[in-house]
Amino acid sequence: MRRSVALTLLSSALLALAGCKSPCRELSERLCDCVESFQRDTCIRSVANEENNIEPTDEELEVCEQRLTTCVDTQEKTVCERIETDEGKQACGLAR
Repeated sequence: MRRSVALTLLSSALLALAGCKSPCRELSERLCDCVESFQRDTCIRSVANEENNIEPTDEELEVCEQRLTTCVDTQEKTVCERIETDEGKQACGLAR
């Protein structure tokens, strides 16, 4: 009985961790929402593959976290509309 409870708890914990995404992946997926619908799944798969191949540094994760707070819809424009402007590109990390 104890063993099955422990396995259930462990499985739940692993599933919860598997659901966590890095801030860089969240930001990338937010930007994937701006591509044509027929390309969206490919974009998201590409982001997931990149995340598996490249591990962002703590500094990069911090930058992505900051961009998640600035790359958002406003009352006037959606993220997708904003990234068409220089200001929006900067807010979303698409400009240097």
